[in-house]
Order: sequence, then structure tokens, then C-alpha cells
Amino acid sequence: MVKIINTSGKKKTAIARATLKEGKGCIRINKVPIEIIEPELVRLKMIEPVRLCNDDVINNIDVNVVVKGGGIMGQAGAVRTAIAKGLVEWSGDPALKDALLEYDRSLLVNDSRQKESKKFGGPGARAKRQKSYR
Repeated sequence: MVKIINTSGKKKTAIARATLKEGKGCIRINKVPIEIIEPELVRLKMIEPVRLCNDDVINNIDVNVVVKGGGIMGQAGAVRTAIAKGLVEWSGDPALKDALLEYDRSLLVNDSRQKESKKFGGPGARAKRQKSYR
């Protein structure tokens, strides 16, 4: 029987769904290898949980991530959360989970913060037009 793990990650309006299965160590984001994702800052953010994990674990699994919604940095945050959750579930290693939590809590916990909606009487959520008495 083939072992398959499905996990998800969220950041703002971006939602990433990761599928981990036995393989050769390929990581694909929306069917694109992670090595060629641009800009580089986004790629580095997405690959953080892989760098913190043991090589023997990562070289034996394939990770496919489908991410939708949001901007590029929100998608990167969602992807890294989905990958990190999958790696912890795959390995079942409490030391890995502790190391990821110590490095950055948002690797394993979805960031639930959302943009505050715009209100009437101004250009944004809080800013209002100035009132003049003269």
C-alpha cells in the first residue's frame, strides 16, 4: 500500500493543498519544480521547512502543492505551512515538530489574520477624511 498524506496551509486569502507520497525527492508547486520558481525570495520562503528537515526523509518523498488565491508572498506562506505539516505527519518525529515550532511557529500553525474591510467615509478601514471648521 502506498502511503499518501494530504495537508493544507493558509495565509491571508491564499490556500495551499499539499500531497506527500513516496518518490525521489521532487517538490512541485502548481506542477512547477520548486527550483525554478521566481522571485528567489519566494522560493527561499517556500523551501524553509525542507531545509530544516533531515535529508533522508526528504529524499524519499515527492511533494505536490496546489496553491490558489492571494498574492505571491501569501501563497509562499501557505505553501511553507502545508509542506511543514506534511513533513511532520510523514516522519512522525516529535523532535522535528519541536524544531519547526522553535524556528517559526507559523510553519505549523495557519495565520488567521485577514485584511480589515473598508468602511464608508474614508479611503480605507480606519482612515477618515479630515474635517475642517474654517
